[in-house]
Amino acid sequence: MLPNTLFIGQQLYFLPVCPSTNSEAHQLLIKNEATEGCTVVTAHQTAGRGQRGNTWEAEAGQNITLSVVLMPKFLAIKHQFYLNMAVSLGVLDLLRELGLQKAQVKWPNDLYFEDKKLGGILIENAINSLTLQHSIIGIGLNVNQLQFCYTTATSLANVLGYTLNLEQVTKRLLELLEKRYLELRNGKTAKLKYEYLQVLYRYQETHTFEVQDQLVQGQILGVDDDGRLAVEIEAELRYFGFKEITFVI
Repeated sequence: MLPNTLFIGQQLYFLPVCPSTNSEAHQLLIKNEATEGCTVVTAHQTAGRGQRGNTWEAEAGQNITLSVVLMPKFLAIKHQFYLNMAVSLGVLDLLRELGLQKAQVKWPNDLYFEDKKLGGILIENAINSLTLQHSIIGIGLNVNQLQFCYTTATSLANVLGYTLNLEQVTKRLLELLEKRYLELRNGKTAKLKYEYLQVLYRYQETHTFEVQDQLVQGQILGVDDDGRLAVEIEAELRYFGFKEITFVI
């Protein structure tokens, strides 16, 4: 299953079942057994974590659930959101290759297709002095699952009308992820940010958001270097952290 990469996925662990691939990757780091690019893949994740403390649920053997260990020591702490951008673009590159030209990233890093969630990304960073020491990149992507508890979720199979080979899709994902990570490592942050904004869900459109339990009309105008969402509300540009604003869909 090894992808055509320099390092991502070259050290690969496959677990038929595990609570969380991010947790398994963390244990490998603790034991000093993970090189950069170490990838943990499971067919059945029983306690996956998502943004805002949510759980990530996926039907066994039908979807992609994996974690990748990276060592972005070149990246200053204040620029850590660029890693989110690079990873999000890597997953979107895969979706575009598969024909989902309308796929987008919903800030900070959910994958959407026509107002429905295709997947999510959870990045856990460890900080060393002024830079990142290591990062664990958790990716969950709905591939062949056809039914969901929530009407706001969908899968590649639902959108495309056919099932996909999970191994081939996973290999390609790791290849595209490395390509974007190498762009980040080579300092192409302006390019990454520009491309991220072009695929940002509801970018430069007026929509309803929830802020401090109040419904407001706003327009997303960008993301700052700290990863905060810039939204114009009543002619005022405001910046929001991960838990300070909610999309109303």
